[in-house]
Amino acid sequence: MNDVLKQIKDRKSVRVFEDKKIPIEIKNEILNAAFEAPTAGAMMLYSILDITDEKLKGRLAVTCDNQPFIATAPLVLVFLADYQRWYDAFGFEGCNPRKPGEGDILLASADAIIAAQNTVVAAESLGIGSCYIGDIIENCEEVRELLGLPDYVLPAAMVVYGYATESQKNRKKPPRFEKQYITFENKYHRITREEHNEMHRIRNEKKGLADKNIKEDLHAFCKRKYMSDFAFEMNRSASKYLKKFRSK
Repeated sequence: MNDVLKQIKDRKSVRVFEDKKIPIEIKNEILNAAFEAPTAGAMMLYSILDITDEKLKGRLAVTCDNQPFIATAPLVLVFLADYQRWYDAFGFEGCNPRKPGEGDILLASADAIIAAQNTVVAAESLGIGSCYIGDIIENCEEVRELLGLPDYVLPAAMVVYGYATESQKNRKKPPRFEKQYITFENKYHRITREEHNEMHRIRNEKKGLADKNIKEDLHAFCKRKYMSDFAFEMNRSASKYLKKFRSK
């Protein structure tokens, strides 16, 4: 296994950081990795916000489901799906552009998240931990105002970075599902209830929880994640964002 594959395999989310700044040259390497990411039509349909204002970081920690570690992270980047830049460019040159639609923002979101993942891999190679913050999608009205987002821009992801504490380095990475439940050949396979049970049984076994009741576990997980207040808020906000991209 080469170094890149090992770093991808070993990488895990870090939520507790040392009180240590990231040197500017390292920060620039992380940002530069984003610019080398694959991008649709070489359009770079994303913008990156480098959040350096401490009050703004603190406010984002609150709007992103009250996660204080966001405010203390040495580096906070927000990756924006951005079609405003091209829409404006087309308009400035009299191209009579249509309004961006839902397909455009999905493409821009893919660009933004690919760029974000490049920074995560780069950071890991430089000994810097990271954590994705999906909750940046929540509270769209306040986040849009805080970040000064125009109509055809929305936050696709936020990532926080820093040097992991020893406890975080030693924390075990959560096990993934087995390959046969995730990768299918040519056509989608909707797995059966029996396969679901086996899929969860194997993962629980990896966690050292072989005797855990799968039904009870899934009920608790559904309540904690899928049916949570933040999940409903995320969907409400996403719907508000996407209204701007519904072509008329």
